[in-house]
Amino acid sequence: MKSMHTLTRQIVLAMLAGIVLGSLLKLSGPPAWAQLYLLDGVLGVVGSLFVSALKMMVVPLVFVSLVTGVTALSDLRTLGRMGARALALFLATTAIAVTIALGVAGIIDPGQGFDAGATSASFSGKEAPPLTQMLTDLVPTNPVAAMAEGNMLQIIVFALLFGMAP
Repeated sequence: MKSMHTLTRQIVLAMLAGIVLGSLLKLSGPPAWAQLYLLDGVLGVVGSLFVSALKMMVVPLVFVSLVTGVTALSDLRTLGRMGARALALFLATTAIAVTIALGVAGIIDPGQGFDAGATSASFSGKEAPPLTQMLTDLVPTNPVAAMAEGNMLQIIVFALLFGMAP
């Protein structure tokens, strides 16, 4: 248990050191050597490696967690009840998050004074696929490809089906 406290302390100290270093570089305007060797060099590479390592761990972690959780259930009917509760919790937390976001946006009024007509950017979104296509796309034809592409919804469905298999 002591090692966990040490690791937590090291993470918090590293975060604080990053905040201090970033603030100092932001306030002083980094010199050319710091921009070249420190920001674009060492910190850029280490940061990219860290983010890549996190992305690399997401798919196996989700897959193994779901398969382990489903296989640990003695009665698969429990899975339906847990799924309904999880969906209700997801919808409730989403509603709370949207309410808070709209409230904060109403208070701070982001984009105030921005002239949207001055930009020449345009956007045209894709047409939404039909519901039948969305439902058939839930089940991956190739689970390995779904994992390689990071298609989380297909990975979740495959993990649940894999965990329910006898």
